Amino acid sequence: MSVIVFINQKGGCGKSTTSVHFAYWLAKQSGSVAIVDADAQQSSSQWVEGINQDIPYFVIQSPDDLLEKVPQVVTEYQHVVIDGPASIAETTRAILFRADLAVIPCQPTGVDLRSTSDAVRLVKQAQSVRGGPPMATVFLSRAVKGTKLKDEALQLLAQVEGVKLLNSIIHQKQAIADTSGQSATVWDLSSRPAKESALEYADLFTEIMELLP
Repeated sequence: MSVIVFINQKGGCGKSTTSVHFAYWLAKQSGSVAIVDADAQQSSSQWVEGINQDIPYFVIQSPDDLLEKVPQVVTEYQHVVIDGPASIAETTRAILFRADLAVIPCQPTGVDLRSTSDAVRLVKQAQSVRGGPPMATVFLSRAVKGTKLKDEALQLLAQVEGVKLLNSIIHQKQAIADTSGQSATVWDLSSRPAKESALEYADLFTEIMELLP
């Protein structure tokens, strides 16, 4: 059993999108996965409700409820994916106290890089209190191929201590942006860009799973 959380205080970094795609991918792999929506916008729970795939979801948003209820959900599923709030608050702290792995998506902008530093700081605080977990990793999200910003962001993220930078990169594509409105994933779309994104997500999720014990 594992709890994988996606956190970042910066909205628009691809946190909910990645959470839903990850849960969908895991469901195809093992069939035993649930998603916990801890974001006030409830994007991921509304999204998975319309997907043609049986992915159980739970809307749990208060810190106390997360601390108490996530362990109950964990007993019923092999993997629990938590879509964290777009903030660094007590809710995020509660999530990190129940997580095995914290995944931080980061866009290649100065604001996002600073936001990622704040998320990493919170993860390290949780690690100190818990005496170990959660493991932490970061990946570049919504990157544009061939840009200087992308290269600079990768260099900066590689220097963050105690956090593994994943090799996989999710590049910005309209196909990904279209999935939420269609209650779909990139695997459900037939366009070439969607298929390219599907390969990127598969590589990313394989890397994430390799970090779990």
